[in-house]
Amino acid sequence: QVHLVESGGGLVQAGESLRLSCEASGRISSIYDMGWFRQAPGKEREFVAVVRWRDGVRHVRDSVKGRFTISRDNAENTVTLQMNSLKSEDTAIYYCAATASYMGYWPPTIYDYWGQGTQVTVSS
Repeated sequence: QVHLVESGGGLVQAGESLRLSCEASGRISSIYDMGWFRQAPGKEREFVAVVRWRDGVRHVRDSVKGRFTISRDNAENTVTLQMNSLKSEDTAIYYCAATASYMGYWPPTIYDYWGQGTQVTVSS
């Protein structure tokens, strides 16, 4: 029903910025939350940030607060993750994900739709 495509990943040095985008297509009206997870080598997939589609309410992982900002553009069916002051610890594959209803936002298991991921590598 909903197809998600990420873009914007790349290799940067610590302290630099990247902006990730996720474009949704299909049945956009099905989206309740839309956000980002990441998975670093050897680690589990973890929550990064999420925005509620209807009103823009945001939640961000503590470790990236003040550095990462999530926003959505309903007109373009797009969610953006602006990542500033990147650290080597931010290196991961970043996945866009969306839920069709509210069941929380932390666990990846509640998300109904997933993108293929985009690699973010931060060198120190």
